[in-house]
Amino acid sequence: MKRLRRLGIGVVVFVVVAYAGVLVAMLVLQRDLQYDRSGRLFALSETTLTGAEQVAIPVGQGEQVIGWYQAPEAGKPAILYFRGNSQSFSREHERYEAFVAAGYGFLAFDYRGFPGSPGDLTQEHVLEDGLAAFDWLLATGTPIVIWGRSLGSGPATYVASERDADALLLETPFLSAVSVAAERYPYLPVSLLMADQYPVEQWIRDVTEPVYVAHGKADSVVPVHHGRGVLALAPNPDGIMIVEGAGHDGLWANGVWDEAQAFFGRATSSL
Repeated sequence: MKRLRRLGIGVVVFVVVAYAGVLVAMLVLQRDLQYDRSGRLFALSETTLTGAEQVAIPVGQGEQVIGWYQAPEAGKPAILYFRGNSQSFSREHERYEAFVAAGYGFLAFDYRGFPGSPGDLTQEHVLEDGLAAFDWLLATGTPIVIWGRSLGSGPATYVASERDADALLLETPFLSAVSVAAERYPYLPVSLLMADQYPVEQWIRDVTEPVYVAHGKADSVVPVHHGRGVLALAPNPDGIMIVEGAGHDGLWANGVWDEAQAFFGRATSSL
């Protein structure tokens, strides 16, 4: 009996120590788990963007973020594109090529800490970088529509709540990054551990621009109920695109650009 008791105590101690180790690892390594900072900054010469230029936008204390910019054709806005979580913004050059082919301008960039822009990757810096990019683009005198994809739905929504754009499109958005983490790790107190929580569900309430949401019904990274929930909280909802069978990265191949053009056209028709 005593042996069983000691064994039981040993198992409990082991479980407690192991759980504490997991908590410490999550606390220390959380940004490595949250962000994919691998990859490289593509050169513009590797794309068909012959009219675009690489730009450096000042941020913080003498730092800068690197991006690509091309002005729109007359009568079209520029798309301020907030990239997702993986590698460099430049890997999505196919999107920017489609923007330009349709007459839109664009500004896309790497947040500090991603391949193109050196610095510390934190929520504070991501939001600062987003505001700096908007202000830089605003100074060109072009109308601005905002597109935020996945992780980018956080800073895109924040910037739209702080600045005046003409439209906000959110592709696979989350209600908050911490709520996604809580669904993925229900056995961990992620709300206490997670530094970069991106509370879109709070910021969206202050967005006066028309909002359009696109989401895949088979998205296993950010489940579709997040997209529906974000739109339900938007003061000025325009519409939602739900694609049956599409995963987290499946919307471009399933017509999100066509939907985006129609939405931007509605939002800027009076310009």
